Amino acid sequence: MAVRTNPTGRQLRLGAELRKLRERAGLTSTAAAQLLGMKQAQVSNMETGRIGVSAERVRSLACQYECSDKALVEAIARMVGDRKRGWWEEYREILPSSLLDLAELEHHAQSLRTTITARIPGLLQTVDYAREIFRQGVTALSPPDVEHRLSFRIKRQAVLFRDDPTPYEAIIHEAALRMKVGGSAVARQQLQHLLSMSERDHITLRAITFDVGAYPGSGQSIYYAHGPVPELDTVHLDQSHGLTFLDADAQLHKYRTLFERVEAVALDPDKTRDLIGNVIHDL
Repeated sequence: MAVRTNPTGRQLRLGAELRKLRERAGLTSTAAAQLLGMKQAQVSNMETGRIGVSAERVRSLACQYECSDKALVEAIARMVGDRKRGWWEEYREILPSSLLDLAELEHHAQSLRTTITARIPGLLQTVDYAREIFRQGVTALSPPDVEHRLSFRIKRQAVLFRDDPTPYEAIIHEAALRMKVGGSAVARQQLQHLLSMSERDHITLRAITFDVGAYPGSGQSIYYAHGPVPELDTVHLDQSHGLTFLDADAQLHKYRTLFERVEAVALDPDKTRDLIGNVIHDL
C-alpha cells in the first residue's frame, strides 16, 4: 500500500484514535505489531494516517486490543468513509491545508458550537463582512488570495443550508456585534443576516453583554465540533500562529466545561435578538 505524504486532518485523527485504542490496551507499537502479525512500521504508519485502513481492519484492531466500547469502535470505523473527494479538495494547492481540515471537520460534525469575542463567526458572515475581515488580516493578502478565502468561507456555510443541516450554536460578545466592520452599511447588513439566521430551528444565537464583565474564556475564540461519540469531539482554536486542533480527553473535558460556564452568563436567544435589534437601531 502506498504511503501518504500529506494525510488530511481526518486521516490523522483516525490514526490517532487507533493509537489511543492500542495505548489503552497497554501495548507498545512493537508489541501490537507482534500481536497483529504486522511490521512495526505498518502499525506506526496506520497511527500517523500515512496508510489507509478499512472499516473491517478497524474492527479487527479493536477486537485484538480488547476494546468493548462498541459505539466508539463503530464511530471510528465510519471515519474510514468513502473515497470521494470533498469540495474543499479543489483548494488544496491554493489555501493552507489546515483550512481544508476545518471544512472537512465541519462537514462531518454532528453539531457545532462556538464562542467568539471580536468578530462574527465565519459560518454566519455575509460576503461583504467576510471580505473586509480578510482584507484586515495580520498577514496582508493579495486581492486574488482574499477572493479565494472568501469563496472558501462561503462554501463552508453550506453545512447550515443542506437538507439535513448541522445544529449550530454561537455565543457572540456584544463587542463583535457593535464593531462596524466595513462601515455602518456592511455592519447593518451583517446584523440583519444574524437575525435572519437566528430564526432557523437548527441555529441558536446567544450574546454576552458588556455588563457581564470578565467571564471564563473571555478573549478566546473557541470552536467545538461534536463527533458521533464524545471521544471523537474536536476543539478548534484560531490563533495568531495558525489553526490548532485539540482532541485529547483532558482538553475536550476542559472546553466542554468552559462552554457550560460561558453559556451560564449569556443572554437567551430572544433577548439576544432584542440586543441585535437595538444595535441595528444605533447604527
